[in-house]
Amino acid sequence: MPIDIVLDAMGSDKAPEPEIRGAILACRQLDVRVHLTGPEDLLRPKLREALKAYARGERLPVFISQASEWINMDDKAAQAVRSKRDSSMRVGLKMVREGRAAGFVTAGNTGAAMATAKMVLGSLSGVDRPALATIVPTTTGRPSLLLDVGANVDSDPENLVQFAVMGHVYAKNVLRIPNPRLGLLSIGEEDGKGNSLTRDTLPLLRELKGINFIGNVEGRDLFNGHADVIVCDGFVGNVALKTCEGTAKLLTVSLKESLKSTVTSQVGALLSRKAFADFKKRLDYSEYGGAILLGVRGVSIVGHGSSNERAIMNGIRVAAEFAQAEVNQGIETALSAR
Repeated sequence: MPIDIVLDAMGSDKAPEPEIRGAILACRQLDVRVHLTGPEDLLRPKLREALKAYARGERLPVFISQASEWINMDDKAAQAVRSKRDSSMRVGLKMVREGRAAGFVTAGNTGAAMATAKMVLGSLSGVDRPALATIVPTTTGRPSLLLDVGANVDSDPENLVQFAVMGHVYAKNVLRIPNPRLGLLSIGEEDGKGNSLTRDTLPLLRELKGINFIGNVEGRDLFNGHADVIVCDGFVGNVALKTCEGTAKLLTVSLKESLKSTVTSQVGALLSRKAFADFKKRLDYSEYGGAILLGVRGVSIVGHGSSNERAIMNGIRVAAEFAQAEVNQGIETALSAR
């Protein structure tokens, strides 16, 4: 049976075109029904046009749910959440809260998305602060989960313990890792390394039952597959995430320039086209669907503002997988058992 996912049609930098095309792509490739939130008079003609161009005559389950307002990237999150009561974000999250949809996806203002989700959905039992988690590619081919990547600039040891439990459940239920290895991001592997937050958190993580805690990990371990789940506060996690994105772009651009530098390299590039395409795909954020907001009573995915239709489709896929894996029930059970 198809699963219903709500998509904020007014979120991305180039909205609503990427959202509409992404919704069509998702409905063609996944067992989902997509509900676009936004002004119907704006969305209806664009959806009709896109269906004619991309749906190939198929009748696809893409619907529109009216929202008269939307939150821009340059809006101040707290003010916009309070003043825009009929925003595409709030309308979509209300549909999740009321059980009319299993998950919500937006490529809009991250701060506003988190604030609206916390206000509309509320936190899970045992969760003091929700956390943003993101998938990081590794050299092993099996991704790692990094959290928090920006939901909380300041965290205490108890917050990090809760992040660890949430990350463990997500890795086990959605990424299908039977006994995920969990590491605490620090500046050295030794127990005494790090700041007061990591030093105070370390013994608490060691005491967690049912968690495969492997100790401190370093920045280089983000990519080598040493840990399946890596926990940190939101300030450190956001810096790490933005560094990863910048490094990936540098590698892709530098490689492209090098391949064009000589005739010989151009011939080599033609012969290795598939390998280079695979390389670019492994570093492409659009393949991972966005950051997952863990700890709220519902499913909420926050994508990059520059998301294209493929990134939107993958965000819908991640939302559907999250909802079907019953992650939130697992988080509440694990936290209550501490």
